[in-house]
Amino acid sequence: MTARTALETESLGKTYRLGLRLRSVIALDGLSLRVEEGSIFGFVGPNGAGKSTTIKILVGLIAPSRGSASIFGRPIADPTSRQVVGYLPENPAFHDFLRPLEVLELRGKLSGLGGRDLKRRSEEVLELVGLSQARDLTVRKFSKGMVQRLGLAQAVLHDPPLLILDEPMSGLDPIGRKDVRDLLVDLRRRGKTLFFSTHILNDVETTCDRVGMVLKGRLVAEGSLAALLDGSVKSVELRCAGLAEEQFATMRAMALDGSRGPEGWTFSFADPGGANQAAGRVLSLGGSVLSLLPLRETLEQSFVRLATSDGQAAAPSTANA
Repeated sequence: MTARTALETESLGKTYRLGLRLRSVIALDGLSLRVEEGSIFGFVGPNGAGKSTTIKILVGLIAPSRGSASIFGRPIADPTSRQVVGYLPENPAFHDFLRPLEVLELRGKLSGLGGRDLKRRSEEVLELVGLSQARDLTVRKFSKGMVQRLGLAQAVLHDPPLLILDEPMSGLDPIGRKDVRDLLVDLRRRGKTLFFSTHILNDVETTCDRVGMVLKGRLVAEGSLAALLDGSVKSVELRCAGLAEEQFATMRAMALDGSRGPEGWTFSFADPGGANQAAGRVLSLGGSVLSLLPLRETLEQSFVRLATSDGQAAAPSTANA
């Protein structure tokens, strides 16, 4: 059964006119992508790549200069397309004199909720994002991470099928980021579709089904993680123990690099053959091999490879009118 398309863009572009001389700046250039219902799509790229511009177009905050986009088949020019969207901006802000339940009550009413259903749902999402203990605090006493969690709460409050999230892990500590990643995966299990931007590639590797890489307003790659990573072994890591201290230099000479740790030594080799030879050497010296691990391309390495090898992607995206 073919999955329904939750979000789609076709040759989407945005050009701004800046300064007294009306210099044209291309923020988004011919973006075409498709997000399937029930998936998590990571939209990655460095700051200034066009991620926030894309999201603002999708939720109706700015108009595209060219191209088109649709949400569950409805064009984004149709205001009803946004009724099925939960949106988290990059820097959410709320009236700082309100408490979290008051914020959610206001946002819920704007989304058509009310009465006991709104109160029950507000309590649920506060628990969901880990803010139940802060229910009696005003927003002015919130940390940046707590404000980010409240932004997530208002995005999911009306139970939308599609969530569009701009840097959802921004401002969170490591525990908070893990909690949010777990929440995103849980929402996908509940049938939600998630489209989120980030420049933190580890967040994408641990959550996403598909990835779009954008650079200077252009999509340089799009696909599953397996398709984007070339799969080749970049190096092999050998961890060993039980050798005499004077043997470290001997092993280090065979490797690309080496280091000492509390549990033994770690060496890196350019290929499996060199690592296997070194492992045999460790055993012949009376040591023990703790692990022999091939290291494959990461998403970050893939992004750098694609960005530097694509001449068009590396071209400047500004022009004088």
